[in-house]
Amino acid sequence: MNTGRQAKIAATLLTATISTVMILPFTATAGETPGSDEGGKVMDEAPAGVKLSTGLSEKISVDNSTKETSDLVASVSNQGTKDSGKVNLLVVGFDGMAIKEVPGCTAIGTADLPEGSNSGFTCPVDNLAAGKSKSYKVAATFDLTKTGKICLPVESADGKQRFWQQGPVPFGATSPSPNAPVTPLLLGTENKPASPAGDQSGGGEGDGEEETLPSTGAGRDVLPLGAAGAALIAAGGAGLWWSSRKPTA
Repeated sequence: MNTGRQAKIAATLLTATISTVMILPFTATAGETPGSDEGGKVMDEAPAGVKLSTGLSEKISVDNSTKETSDLVASVSNQGTKDSGKVNLLVVGFDGMAIKEVPGCTAIGTADLPEGSNSGFTCPVDNLAAGKSKSYKVAATFDLTKTGKICLPVESADGKQRFWQQGPVPFGATSPSPNAPVTPLLLGTENKPASPAGDQSGGGEGDGEEETLPSTGAGRDVLPLGAAGAALIAAGGAGLWWSSRKPTA
């Protein structure tokens, strides 16, 4: 009897252990940064000991009937040795990619959007401790008849400094099919638009600028400082928007 009872207990413990091992890998941990910082570059020098960067999902998908994307996550992280203090993460869409919602963030007004963008949100981050990150689920749409890009700048709370900018970096598929229910999109891939009839030969040929991977740095794709958002200043739960530009030397 004792031997049988011990065997049952051992079997129960083994089952519980296997279940735990299967569940744990899918549990997100605090400070985890999803995806890749592809297309990212340091801009203005951050305070001593602060090292800011962003991350995007490497692969997302788009519903061909609704144009809604899934699995898109944006993050901001501090890989330095000191707290970041207050900063703003901006999530901005270009071309066929439109940002519809970022929970906990505020939509950027049309007049304040950077040139060439169609939508954007500002996410105020009170503070990022050293080695920590903060992630945001991004609701967006993607028009497969166009190319689509996203940009993640990280600015000081007053909008006068830009410490980091990722993108505008493209999401896309090299051979999308409008007949499929869902199309996977890869980060850093220029979308090759598909015709309504499913013809993969057209779309994008001769478009010039859209066929080139957007560069990152002090060029045409760098968002004007302060144009996309300026700072969201919290005062008793209320926010005040204002725009500013970095003074030129």
